[in-house]
Amino acid sequence: MMTIEVVGDVMGSAFRLILIIALLAILPSLLTGLLVSIFQATTQINEQTLSFLPRMAVTLLMLIFAGKWMLTELIDFTRQLFEQAAQLVL
Repeated sequence: MMTIEVVGDVMGSAFRLILIIALLAILPSLLTGLLVSIFQATTQINEQTLSFLPRMAVTLLMLIFAGKWMLTELIDFTRQLFEQAAQLVL
């Protein structure tokens, strides 16, 4: 039976998975941006493409390497959610 606790557990699991997947995509980009900003501050080079291109490259590489894992986790969560939904409705 669907109760508030069950809905809370499902929502908590969904938010946790979303947070992990988003952090895997965003955190390397943020760290690269920080390193490029430090480099720009020390060398006084103010080129916009210097800050954009490395972040984009790191984000794409991260999605290439971790994309399969991200998709697998989303598929597993969705499959588990549908299996739980069938049991909880009855």
